[in-house]
Amino acid sequence: MKKIITSILLTSVISFASEYYAKIEPIESYNIKSAVAGKITYTNSNVEGKSIQEITILKIDSKIDKIELAQTKLKLENYQNILTIEKNTLKSFNKVSSKSKFDKDLQKIKILNVESTISDLTTKVALLEDKISKKELQESEKYIYNIAVKIGDYVNPGTLLYQTMDLSSAKLEFFIPISLKDEIKTQSIYIDGKKTNLKISKLYKVADSKHLSSYKCEIILPTPKEFSKLVKIEFK
Repeated sequence: MKKIITSILLTSVISFASEYYAKIEPIESYNIKSAVAGKITYTNSNVEGKSIQEITILKIDSKIDKIELAQTKLKLENYQNILTIEKNTLKSFNKVSSKSKFDKDLQKIKILNVESTISDLTTKVALLEDKISKKELQESEKYIYNIAVKIGDYVNPGTLLYQTMDLSSAKLEFFIPISLKDEIKTQSIYIDGKKTNLKISKLYKVADSKHLSSYKCEIILPTPKEFSKLVKIEFK
């Protein structure tokens, strides 16, 4: 009798352990943070809660940066012209026997200094262009979940700007007892009581920091009909 009761209890535990619940979540969620500092000059609040194709989400003030970029490009052009002149001067020195080695070396030093300045200005142009590009943020084929800033806000690097999601597919994440990791791999997956052709996409091999005796398991849903719904997952 005792053996029968033990067998029943064991079967009950296994059956319960093979039944899980998870919420249908977007395949990816992103927290977009600012890479630069500045004041918010534009936010497209109309796209919150919508799926978009390609659109500008927000802008950070770049007026001064654009002026500095234009001036730096002009300065770079001037130094490139100066370099041409200095190189031509050196060629003239080399053709004139009266010019000493000292004069020629001084001219070479001038050229090196101008080339160094050109290198610095080229780097500055690239940095300014990169900075400006990071002040106008665009997204494509995403769901805009939340815009965390408004016009007039001042942001620093690391400030949360907005959140987006990829709704092209979905995932179910839940935790299984380590002891069942091999068993469930050979079983069919049922969602809300219906058998599916789904497979486990990820089964972590290291126990979760909170669920110490469990492995995190992930199932991909390729064509989700809705999100945030709680579903029952069974392995049979």
